[in-house]
Amino acid sequence: MRVVLTEEEIAKARVAANTIRCLSMEGVEKAKSGHPGLPMGAADYAWMLWDRYLRFSPQDPSWPNRDRFVLSAGHGSMLLYSLLHLFGYELGMEELQSFRQWGSRTAGHPEYWRPPGVETTTGPLGQGVGNAVGLALGGKLLQARFNQPDLPLFDYRVFCLASDGDMMEGVASEACSLAGHLGLGNLVVLYDDNGITIEGSTELAFTEDVRGRLEAYGWETLDIDGHDCGEIAGALEHACCDRDRPLLISCRTHIAFGAPEAVDTAEAHGAPLGEEEIAATKAALNCPAEEFFVPEEVRERCAQRVAELQEEYQRWQKLAEEYECRHPELWAEWERMCAGELPEDLEGRLLAAIPTGSNATRKFSGAVIQAAAEAVPWLVGGSADLAPSNNTMIKTSSSVRPGDFSGRNLHFGVREHGMGAILNGLAESGFKAYGATFEVFADYMRPSIRLAALSELDPIYIFTHDSIFLGEDGPTHQPIEQHMALRAIPNLYVMRPADGPETAMAWAVALERTTGPTALLLTRQSLPEIDRERFAPAQGLRQGGYVLAAAEKPDLVLLATGSEVGLALGVYEELTQQGLQVQLCSMPCLELFEEQAEDYQRSVLRPDCSRRVSLEAGITQGWERYVGESGLRIGIDHFGASAPAKVLAEKFGFTIEAVVEKIRAWAPELR
Repeated sequence: MRVVLTEEEIAKARVAANTIRCLSMEGVEKAKSGHPGLPMGAADYAWMLWDRYLRFSPQDPSWPNRDRFVLSAGHGSMLLYSLLHLFGYELGMEELQSFRQWGSRTAGHPEYWRPPGVETTTGPLGQGVGNAVGLALGGKLLQARFNQPDLPLFDYRVFCLASDGDMMEGVASEACSLAGHLGLGNLVVLYDDNGITIEGSTELAFTEDVRGRLEAYGWETLDIDGHDCGEIAGALEHACCDRDRPLLISCRTHIAFGAPEAVDTAEAHGAPLGEEEIAATKAALNCPAEEFFVPEEVRERCAQRVAELQEEYQRWQKLAEEYECRHPELWAEWERMCAGELPEDLEGRLLAAIPTGSNATRKFSGAVIQAAAEAVPWLVGGSADLAPSNNTMIKTSSSVRPGDFSGRNLHFGVREHGMGAILNGLAESGFKAYGATFEVFADYMRPSIRLAALSELDPIYIFTHDSIFLGEDGPTHQPIEQHMALRAIPNLYVMRPADGPETAMAWAVALERTTGPTALLLTRQSLPEIDRERFAPAQGLRQGGYVLAAAEKPDLVLLATGSEVGLALGVYEELTQQGLQVQLCSMPCLELFEEQAEDYQRSVLRPDCSRRVSLEAGITQGWERYVGESGLRIGIDHFGASAPAKVLAEKFGFTIEAVVEKIRAWAPELR
């Protein structure tokens, strides 16, 4: 399929695309660093998309019904920056000229909303594809919740530009598989099929039929010449039709198109072309020799397109006004969602949802989710095929299924990495989204978690089966290093609650948080109930670490997290009966604790006491920060074993008797 364009239209499109090529290669050259090849190859279809089909508003970059453009091939960032500059976003020419420099808004790879118009942080290949699936899913969820038969508040599409590298990465495959299953017809992936990677031709390692794979996932696919304006326009016309399947447009292009020597070379992927090659390229493309030059006709066309889109933007504003008048309750819910407005009594609601008695924190979490879902209508989530174990189903809601997006329960299948990337897209869509799996499989999600933290997105991760005490599944499923590995990610709250009230408080903090993600580490096994009348209330979790039982002049400070707080309570009872002054502390979230004032931290850790002990079923690395280099760190610095939890506790020294003995052996003067 193709659209017949006049010779004048084709000539103007080529001038604009060549302008993008020049800006891109010059930005990379000035920085002496970057990737000129993809922007030069993708310029024709990227321009056609923005000039004719993409709906956006530089005057209101966060317009809720804008189409989303995701550059999954983040190494081609100068393509996106050039487009944002040309179409009037807050990105001046000086920013293109300071590409990759300190203080610039044009980072080496696009970062979420820096500058406005960057829909998601990309760089690690495949992540943008997963984010795009999440954005498209978010669009479908919004349509199901808010659209009315005569008032389609949301009908935006998600366009994603992906490279060969994106299509190789497993995270993209996981996400695309789910997108095909769900029938996300509002998703379009423009696959820049240039046949080149860093090491050379894709024939070195990537000879599969990409279109065939996506078709097997349930996608519609097209194949076009990515430099033929008529074929590009025809494919994009089709992309904007109503569809019930996601669409892959395979755009066959030449990397570094227009460069006499660099075209179709691996070197053009990730290195500046050099001044001589740039001059030769400009001559070949009939472009002026002036650096960072934008022809007036291109500026005029961009301004004209923005004006055209402003009319569409105003039409939507009128539709929104009518919607607010005719459906005030739904509009109010939308406004609350946009503001992230939570009930004032959220904490109380969540605490009230906790059943009495001992239980596993995963089950306490399942009870809290029901109350959270009632309090936060835009809370959605699910599990990587482990909902019965993770306790993540919203019982009052249906499941999201192909053609039916009215539910709130998501089924990600056994796709942890894809789930993580999709959660980021859902968060970017305005939803409070959670995803669940066993903690040991957090490693499969780590790049997505890291990008959420970097982007200040707020998904919630529910990681159950959080220690060797999951038992018989053995060391392949028993997280040992994962607690500390997650804590190593900046801006990620890692919460390991000790009982029901702490679980409720952890959920309260996670729901309130808007500047980063939160991981909840939850037990498979039941934990003893903490007597909150005798010991401090669970609201202390808001400080990250707090004193459960204070001692005026402690002989010993005992710090514990999660399931080991119950064990520490037993140790506390034994040592106090033996006449020792013990300060007992719960440390559910070290990141929150680090944010507290120094005086508060000192009141918990008691640096005036030289005997401090940490107790956690995980590696001991990192606890020296809190107990000191001479402190005692009780944990497990080796892999677990397959056996019942009680046996593992005995064999690995997680019993009251064993812990007391270790403390006595470490500090014999306390006898």
